[in-house]
Amino acid sequence: MSHDHDDRPRLTAAQAAAVLNPPAGRNGGDLVVESLQGLGATTVFGLPGQHALGMFDALRRSSLRYVGLRVENNAGFAADAYGRITGEVAPLLLSTGPGALTSLAALQEAAAASAPVLAISSQIPTAGLGGGRHGYLHELRDQQASVRDIVKSVHTVRTASQIPSAIAAAWESALTAPHGPVWVEIPQDVLLAGTALPVVSAMDATPRELYPRPELTIAAAHLLSEAERPVIIAGGGVVRSDASGKLRALAEKIDAPVVTTFGGKGAFPWDHPLSLRSWLEDRHTTDFLEDADVLLVVGSGLGELSSNYHTFRPRGRVIQIEADAGKLESNHPALGIHSDAREALADLLEAVERREDPGAAERVRTVLEKVRVRIEAQDLTLEQQVLAAVREALPDAAPSFWDMTILAYWAWSAFDARRPNTMHSAQGAGGLGYGFPAAIGAAAADPTKPVLAVSGDGGAMYSIAELATARQYDLPLTWLIVDDGGYGILREYMTGAFGESTGTELARPDFVALAESFGVPAVRTGPDSLAADLSKALATPGPSVVVLPALLRMFEPTHL
Repeated sequence: MSHDHDDRPRLTAAQAAAVLNPPAGRNGGDLVVESLQGLGATTVFGLPGQHALGMFDALRRSSLRYVGLRVENNAGFAADAYGRITGEVAPLLLSTGPGALTSLAALQEAAAASAPVLAISSQIPTAGLGGGRHGYLHELRDQQASVRDIVKSVHTVRTASQIPSAIAAAWESALTAPHGPVWVEIPQDVLLAGTALPVVSAMDATPRELYPRPELTIAAAHLLSEAERPVIIAGGGVVRSDASGKLRALAEKIDAPVVTTFGGKGAFPWDHPLSLRSWLEDRHTTDFLEDADVLLVVGSGLGELSSNYHTFRPRGRVIQIEADAGKLESNHPALGIHSDAREALADLLEAVERREDPGAAERVRTVLEKVRVRIEAQDLTLEQQVLAAVREALPDAAPSFWDMTILAYWAWSAFDARRPNTMHSAQGAGGLGYGFPAAIGAAAADPTKPVLAVSGDGGAMYSIAELATARQYDLPLTWLIVDDGGYGILREYMTGAFGESTGTELARPDFVALAESFGVPAVRTGPDSLAADLSKALATPGPSVVVLPALLRMFEPTHL
């Protein structure tokens, strides 16, 4: 295809001179940071390593803000949270071999939660690539093979001129619905070699929009308009696509009750008359969903947790809107609509006819009352008191990040997130250690709001080193550690299954003294003083720790 000569960029003499005479002392690492700047990045996360030093040296010649964590996995969790909170790509700079591999559990969580993380890893020198056993430090036979099952796409660089294009392609991939982590790797010698290439200017890596097919919208609108008992399940895709307003408008137009998945917390107002809240691990909710004659599932694959551990058996027609084509009809036959949630809901809202159902709100109240009675029969006052104290202390707009711990399992079902995109957990991949480093990423994204992290003592030990990071950057975050002396949820699972538990009891430090040794103020609290102590900590600038010694129990499951 020929280009009109009038389309060519016209440079001033000064601009032309700058392009033709780039600054001296640049290397491949500069092309990395210039590419990130050209794409709009402002903050990068990571941890230096020998092969990656070219990138890190280039950071000091850039305007990028660097947030360095103490463990690569934690750096990945911080990038994940930054991506969730901002909706922007979160660059993660890693070194070869052990550094790269240590990030994998965090990248699995980013993949499960659709967080746009751009991991840029170094590689051994070009001469060592190809699977031979040369004995380079950090050498793997095929480093890409270790990440390919986890990330959305892998982008390889072998020469300096390939760096900007590879990073732009990865950036676009990370932001194409569904969002997710991507991987770029660059050999050590390419990062260190000097370059005379012009400074990278602004680049466009705008992802294409994912629109629903019109015939599917028409079919879905007809089913919903004619339904007698429509119900909506709202998943994380509603939150990620900023579609909460359109979800509410659609629910009110057709009088459809709404339940949010654990990933979709905050997508629908908790106290709305049509809100079934998030009680998905409850047979009363499951029965109600099974009774729907048309079930609209938006931004969820109806996986293990969202389906009450695959005991959910819908009897009516299912309409599934999902940006991840691999999740369409993966668990239940449906009218599958491959689309971003926001675009599909916008089209449905226009196409559907208004229907009124005066009894819908009453049916919702009946379900919630059955759930309340079931929980209250189990003598779980302490657990509800602790969760209520956290809700009382946490400002509505403040984001919270929950590790895999009993209080988080409660929060999935029973915590009012109040605002979309404020409550996040590691329930996608289910790994320990997410809460505190994720809170670091969120605090770096928006230091004007306090951030809450919630961990058990077992999960806290995964990321205790990041107390130094929080102190170094003076980030506004509070870490609530619920200390029950072990892996509490695994203790419950094993005791329930086998009569006793093995490997779940832990020796642990004095968390208050340990936090103070990092220069982080800490307090030991109790259930009655938790709300006040947590409120004070959240209102105090900088990092803080609140330790709650408590043995919490889970409510009885209904799927067994």
